[in-house]
Amino acid sequence: DNSPEFIPKCRTCRRQAREQSGEGDHHEGLSSDEELTPTEVENFQKSKDNVLEDSRKIFEDVHADFCDIRKILLKFQEWKEKFPDSYCDAYISFCLPKLLNPLIRVQLISWNPLEQNFTELEEMTWFRAVEEFSDAENVSESK
Repeated sequence: DNSPEFIPKCRTCRRQAREQSGEGDHHEGLSSDEELTPTEVENFQKSKDNVLEDSRKIFEDVHADFCDIRKILLKFQEWKEKFPDSYCDAYISFCLPKLLNPLIRVQLISWNPLEQNFTELEEMTWFRAVEEFSDAENVSESK
């Protein structure tokens, strides 16, 4: 029941339960339904650590030339400079986002913009590599 009378009753019940249990760290106006228990926080951290550990193993058997974004983009740059017609015919500019997507996603798994000491996207190595590649493309197109 989401009637207006029901909502205050729930808040009153939760407030009384907190007062009886001695919980003093609740801030009025914040929903206790959204607060995580220590067990939930611990389970989340374990799950997060497992995901991060698994993500480190994804490209461990891949040759470095094919899992480093900068090296991949250098190969495409060489192709464009040596064989511009076939590069253009292959619609590489449309293919690169799909090609780089998994590599970038793996690097963003641990990125959290809500943390205090997070790295700006513009400071990440993959971002700078893509930016340099697109700048090089713009320079070569203007020639």
